[in-house]
Amino acid sequence: MNRVRVRFAPSPTGPLHLGGMRTALYDYLFAKNQGGDFILRIEDTDTARYVEGAEEYIMEALEWAGIIPDESPKHGGNYGPYRQSERRKIYDRYTAEILKTDFAYIAFDTPEELDQIRAEFESRGEVFSYNYITRNTLRNSLSLSEEEVQKLIDQQTPHVVRFKMPVDRTLNLEDIIRGKFTVNTNTLDDKVLVKNDGMPTYHFANIIDDYEMKISHVIRGEEWLPSLGLHVLLYEAMGWQAPEFAHLSLILKPEGKGKLSKRDGAKFGFPVFPLDFHDKTSGETYPGYREQGYLPEAFVNFLALLGWSPADDKEILSLQEMTQEFDLHKLHKAGARFSKEKAEWFNHQYLQKKTDEEVLEMLMSIDQVKDSALSKENILKIIALMKERATFARDIYEDGKFFFQSPASYDEKAVAKAWNKDAVENMKEFASELQSVTFNREVLKQYIQDFAQNKSLGMGKIMMPLRLALVGELKGPDVPDIMEILGSEETIVRIQNAINNIQ
Repeated sequence: MNRVRVRFAPSPTGPLHLGGMRTALYDYLFAKNQGGDFILRIEDTDTARYVEGAEEYIMEALEWAGIIPDESPKHGGNYGPYRQSERRKIYDRYTAEILKTDFAYIAFDTPEELDQIRAEFESRGEVFSYNYITRNTLRNSLSLSEEEVQKLIDQQTPHVVRFKMPVDRTLNLEDIIRGKFTVNTNTLDDKVLVKNDGMPTYHFANIIDDYEMKISHVIRGEEWLPSLGLHVLLYEAMGWQAPEFAHLSLILKPEGKGKLSKRDGAKFGFPVFPLDFHDKTSGETYPGYREQGYLPEAFVNFLALLGWSPADDKEILSLQEMTQEFDLHKLHKAGARFSKEKAEWFNHQYLQKKTDEEVLEMLMSIDQVKDSALSKENILKIIALMKERATFARDIYEDGKFFFQSPASYDEKAVAKAWNKDAVENMKEFASELQSVTFNREVLKQYIQDFAQNKSLGMGKIMMPLRLALVGELKGPDVPDIMEILGSEETIVRIQNAINNIQ
């Protein structure tokens, strides 16, 4: 068996969509499962749609997710160059070769001429297709004499190379995910293989590159399934053995109908790109999973299960575990519905696996935490208290903001429930004796119980106004834990502020 070699071949026309990231991930998992190679190739021949910074974005996104290519423009390899724009000499050689066969011809029709023909067909209620029916009536090397063709070439007349689709052939095609099916060539048109600037279209370039790079399996989105017949015929035209194909199902909108788009992300409040991306043309910035606080392991785990089910319906798998178990034949034919809630669930699961020290490192990216007067030891205590309820590391800061700054205001409903004249008097007396208390959670817990018992009060009569004074609302972890972390001086100051400021 030949060595398994797969490629991920994105175009640098913008940020990498979730669907593209999933394709790269499945490429990687399959290659590593089979002991093969994962190649990143940049298909940058569409200069009109090229976006500055997109190639760097693609490479950074893959690295963040841990999907590291064996060969790429960055890593090099034995089958480069890995950018199509640098492979022109290779394409020119194969263009000359295919023109020697009966599978290709030169067409001189201008876009304006073709538009006029389309309009004429539409006026008759018909649809124009450049195919076996029309090709011999159009301006190309099939309808012109050799002398006329040579004259037009000598005059440097703009022209393209088209594929000459065989007439009335039944193609027996096979896809790893979708099985066997047939296509009649009469339903296919004569696609352009080489544009009038001499650069190949996707159809021809990717066939050449896959052959040159010894690609054994092509894993790509189902939008390319209608092109499979053409691609198989191109391999035949060149006398090459075609790789095996696997066409991935779509990632669907949360409601399940239609392909997930960036508009869905904006509408439902979730990213559809791995990293933030700023579009210099439109001025828009699109949010990314990394910047939203997702852990790369959680992102990859969630993404892998959008279209694939491991054995025993396991959900939490490391990249290594996924690699060991991955099987192209177990990918789903049906589209996978995206779920923001499920993505967040995965992140919560992975955050719980992190040590408190690892979470501390993440929190240090927040200025208010980094610049806080709290000791590292106390911030670790906050993490231990708050992590279990957090989905993202930043939630620990957001939900525990009161640890880092004194309340600037007090929740009205909480005030109505917990604060009155008796509460003020109780808090004054409670604070007056605090300076002599050891600020340890167990000691503080006993002190609060003794204080309430001595005053013949229920615990709520002390706990609620105390919590309101410390936090600004009636939420947060146990009050003795909060007091221990704040310390004696800050606790007393906050109680005094509440006495002075709550009306």
